[in-house]
Amino acid sequence: MCPHQPSCPSFADPDRDAARTLASHPEQGWSLLCNGVVVFEDTGELLPNGGIIAPHRPTDVHADAAA
Repeated sequence: MCPHQPSCPSFADPDRDAARTLASHPEQGWSLLCNGVVVFEDTGELLPNGGIIAPHRPTDVHADAAA
């Protein structure tokens, strides 16, 4: 699906968010990546196979984990 060299990561790869942005709609809160992933501003993702990735923020830390 990706015409870039080197190719963008597949939607199944852990670094799928590193793919290039094909369409950005910040007014609606989402962007389409070259690998078919739709990323939302809340960090949730919709995969091209219909799978979902729940919103995940690297700053979400539990109090007991920070100690």
